[in-house]
Amino acid sequence: MSRDLKVLEEKIDYRFRDFDLLKQAMIHSSYANEKRLPKYGCNERLEFLGDAVLELVSSEFLFYEHQKMPEGELTKTRASLVCESALAFCAKDLELGRYLLLGKGEEATGGRGRSSVTSDAMEALVGAIYIDGGFASAKEFILRFILKDLESRTLFFDSKTILQEIVQAHFKSPITYRLIGEEGPDHDKSFRVAVYIGEKEYGAGSGHTKKAAEQVAAYQSILKLRAKNIK
Repeated sequence: MSRDLKVLEEKIDYRFRDFDLLKQAMIHSSYANEKRLPKYGCNERLEFLGDAVLELVSSEFLFYEHQKMPEGELTKTRASLVCESALAFCAKDLELGRYLLLGKGEEATGGRGRSSVTSDAMEALVGAIYIDGGFASAKEFILRFILKDLESRTLFFDSKTILQEIVQAHFKSPITYRLIGEEGPDHDKSFRVAVYIGEKEYGAGSGHTKKAAEQVAAYQSILKLRAKNIK
């Protein structure tokens, strides 16, 4: 486990002075319960702290990045940047799920790839870096790995809405999302969905839920349409 976490340190380009903080950030409550560790031995306290640090850094970032944006819009934008699906998206880039310590039950039901689990671990990692290296180190991590490539991420997370607007502006036919395949056991099923505008397929995507697969399919469709200068 320690060797794996050294790889994670390399990925995030941060060396922990107190390596145990990194270990704790990766301990899910199911593992702590199974190993009869103290309740405070899992990553939930670090998650609590990381959530607060993330909110401050993202607030400051948006305050200076969008100097004419009103408070209500800033709040809405911040919520979309640090929501569960957004953090899980960032965690996937780091393959954070592979470093988690999970209980057998959580492992068997696909916890390693579950958005709620990986997003919590992302916040716990922020908390661990904050304690170990201070605010500046935590801010640097957040800017590099969470508040990056926002245009592409906004396009991804709002993909179904954006695609709907493009189709309404340029097409007479409606959008339909069609389930074209599913595989895997019930606890770890993968769905594949295709987007059709009229009877023509424009993109396809996979996900652990139909909604997630639709989102990926919509995103792929937008990229295809933009390649044809349809925006």
